[in-house]
Amino acid sequence: MIYPIVVYGHPVLRRKSVEVQQGQEGLQEFIRDLWETMHISDGIGLAGPQVGKSLRIFVIDTAGLADEDPSLKNFKSAFINPAIVERTGEREPFNEGCLSIPNIREDVVRESRIRIQYYDEDFNFHDESYDGVLSRIIQHEYDHLEGILFTDLIPPIRKRLLKGKLNAISRGKFDANYKTVLPKMKLEPEILK
Repeated sequence: MIYPIVVYGHPVLRRKSVEVQQGQEGLQEFIRDLWETMHISDGIGLAGPQVGKSLRIFVIDTAGLADEDPSLKNFKSAFINPAIVERTGEREPFNEGCLSIPNIREDVVRESRIRIQYYDEDFNFHDESYDGVLSRIIQHEYDHLEGILFTDLIPPIRKRLLKGKLNAISRGKFDANYKTVLPKMKLEPEILK
């Protein structure tokens, strides 16, 4: 199933997500749907809240970035109940965008390295460290689980300059090549019990 992407202004994007339970009914189907939705939307990452599900899960597939960084060619992973336990390294700017905030890109300052603990699709536990672009992608998707959007992390003056564009997105005034859910629209019922 391909989900529509929830856009800026919808309250589900501001909720802190709840943990996924091992063996939760519908989980494997939901993970497949996240992959399918992300790929059809030309994304490199997608979190549960972005499809209207306040669950601590996101998926990442960086194959589309392999031309720019060959080390990203084969990274594809689901992160269930992740917890970033350490952020280190230089705080550096990087230009970010988001499927939930179409047509807006901004420089966001983040730490260059993280250590994250999570479960994969088979509920195997991982404790791993990442750096560079992959670290940034993971932090971006992780923020969705905390109710944080990348526009929350930009300087106040940039936020003020973007206010009109963000308000336009929440009213449906944007172009996207994927289906979307506007703030006042109802979400599909939860598929996970």
